[in-house]
Amino acid sequence: MSRQRRAALVGNPNSGKSALFNALTGARQKIANYPGVTVERKAGRLILPSGAPVELIDLPGSYSFDAASPDEEVTRKVIHGEFPGEALPEVLVLVLDAANLEQHLVFAQEVIALGRPTVVALNMLDLAERDGLTLDPAALEKALGVPVIPTVAVRRKGLTELAEAIEQADVRAAADPSPASPRPALALSERRQEARKVAKAAIVAESAQHRIHAQVDRVLLHPWIGPVILFAILFVMFQAVFAWATPFADGLEAAVTAISDWVVATFPGGFLRDLVTQGILAGVGSVVVFLPQIVILFAFILVMEASGYMARAAFIMDRMMAGVGLSGKSFIPLLSSFACAIPGIMATRSIADPKDRLTTILIAPLMTCSARLPVYALIIAAVIPQTTVGGGIGLQGLVLFGLYVAGIIGAMAAALLLRRTVTQGSASGFIMEMPRYQMPRLRDLAIGLWQRAWIFLRRAGTIIFAATIALWVLLSFPQAEPGESQIDASFAGMVADGVHAVVEPIGFNREMALALVPAMAAREVAVSSLATTYAVASEDEEQTALALEHEVAARWSLPTALAFLAWFVFAPQCLSTIAVARRETNGWKWPAFMVGYLFALAYVFAGLTYWIAVALGL
Repeated sequence: MSRQRRAALVGNPNSGKSALFNALTGARQKIANYPGVTVERKAGRLILPSGAPVELIDLPGSYSFDAASPDEEVTRKVIHGEFPGEALPEVLVLVLDAANLEQHLVFAQEVIALGRPTVVALNMLDLAERDGLTLDPAALEKALGVPVIPTVAVRRKGLTELAEAIEQADVRAAADPSPASPRPALALSERRQEARKVAKAAIVAESAQHRIHAQVDRVLLHPWIGPVILFAILFVMFQAVFAWATPFADGLEAAVTAISDWVVATFPGGFLRDLVTQGILAGVGSVVVFLPQIVILFAFILVMEASGYMARAAFIMDRMMAGVGLSGKSFIPLLSSFACAIPGIMATRSIADPKDRLTTILIAPLMTCSARLPVYALIIAAVIPQTTVGGGIGLQGLVLFGLYVAGIIGAMAAALLLRRTVTQGSASGFIMEMPRYQMPRLRDLAIGLWQRAWIFLRRAGTIIFAATIALWVLLSFPQAEPGESQIDASFAGMVADGVHAVVEPIGFNREMALALVPAMAAREVAVSSLATTYAVASEDEEQTALALEHEVAARWSLPTALAFLAWFVFAPQCLSTIAVARRETNGWKWPAFMVGYLFALAYVFAGLTYWIAVALGL
């Protein structure tokens, strides 16, 4: 039985390869309006017009086969048949950005020079026309010597014609499987001259529409105004996390309470009812109620990505990051780490300099991932008054913004120290292609939000659920004697006593100490652990997630609560993040170093926060 035929999508970053991949295969690969989204090869199934299947491979964007980063190396190896365990793709689908044709034609010449069956997808023609460019695909096809198919991937235009062209190229490859003779290689300067010539011939008309974008960029990329606008956007984002999420969070809390009331009224008292109310509903329910905050946070991030502003934010941050020995190219992985450090660490493959890449990996966990948001939201809601500080600025949102800023400052300080010691080196150059501005598509935003919400709920239903049940069992056995606290008698209480001896000097109580252990599985488990612990300790059978905020407010002092927040600003990420760091650094040396220095920072700054707060009489 012969193996399935293959076609590979190749091109510059931000040419729309992932959008085209999704449209052709029906997959839901992440797409965004900034370079560096795809950091490893992705495969899907394309059905050709004849009904024959083809494996379609989406490769990371590249500027050259002279690989300058790990993701470009993936592309080079796959295209040249050097990737372990993978055969040479029969057809190359070269994706070009119609609005940035000259730049993309430089790499296109390298691909076409291989002499392999190649089809050009002239993508995003609608945006080129919007910007005042009128192109002649036939002229481009004549100049390049390969089929050129106009496409608009996000609107599914040109897909049938592209599939037909891929099939024809595959038929030619099957008829003549002998290796092609590559064309003579041109120097980079020669390819640039030829790209300018070909692009000029393919452009029929050009308007002054692009001047509007240039004027906007003069404001957004201004060295002084640009950072102010960026931090203003981030400030509004964190205000919205509290202000906009409240009615939705209240609705989820009411639903959890109603379910708990029904369980108490329906089930007889005993093991099963306690498991459901104290374990599942009090634990998992206390985390699920923070879903609205997660969705609002990602709505802002996805809009920034889709609109083209994310790349501008990276450019703005370049000067700041150069001051700590990094480049703006580290900004995209670090910003991705606000969602989760795992894709952030994987996105460092687009960084060419190995010392830059290692430093970015080591500081990525300091970015405040979405898993910390439930912890922050719980503690802030419990101990910070829901008041304004002038101009309608909410104090709770301001504190949340401050925690995110603290993580950023901590990351920059750590990068500066690392670049002067264990990852010593100077800042590398930073060149990024600015994507055009465009309105975010509601469908893409909806898919992105659904994916993030589903990931959050899946964690709640798997990792958090399992950790919560395990903790409830440890809290419930052995049974306490009459007059004895159940927490004191339980196995979990014994564990808490040991951990508490270590963290008591920095102001942590025993419940907080116990929550730190399962939180290594996932940050959100700290919330479910606290909820389960207080539910078991309470004599109220109807205790649910609703009561957790009141328990924290009643039992914790303000210095203790602030110390707990400070701990989570710096504490290491979950075990999955540590495992990914191990894979990306090819060993345990750097992950162990990362965990060690982050625990040290968490302990020191939690202690400083507690001692200073106590000294100030808070």
